[in-house]
Amino acid sequence: MSAPRLLLGFDYGSKQIGVAVGQAITGQARELCVLKAQNGVPDWSQIEKLIQEWQPDALVVGLPLNMDGTPSEMSARAEKFARRLNGRFNLPAFTHDERLTTYEAKGQRLTQGQRGGYRERPVDALAAALLLEGWLEQQLAQPL
Repeated sequence: MSAPRLLLGFDYGSKQIGVAVGQAITGQARELCVLKAQNGVPDWSQIEKLIQEWQPDALVVGLPLNMDGTPSEMSARAEKFARRLNGRFNLPAFTHDERLTTYEAKGQRLTQGQRGGYRERPVDALAAALLLEGWLEQQLAQPL
């Protein structure tokens, strides 16, 4: 497989899943939407619509590790979600360390003037964009 050019990133959570789109040429990503989930299970038809619309080459799922790098309670669930994405849509699905992306996303929202109100404007899609940019940066840093 050639290097992925267009990717969808997912900030997996038990209640909501942030989604972002990114591309390898610039290494940048932007938020798309936040999908509702019930105990970590999304409405798969919504993900299918996003995949049909954007036609990504690959998918990246945030891997929630503890600060010391060990797996968290949610790590296994995020990895399972990545495997399900791969199985359902036959696209490569990678995981990427997402430590501090939600914290960074909240910081960015604060600098934009948002004070709380994360229900009205959740940070999950922004966190997905940040983890996707992190994955892209890591790929570009690897020698050919």
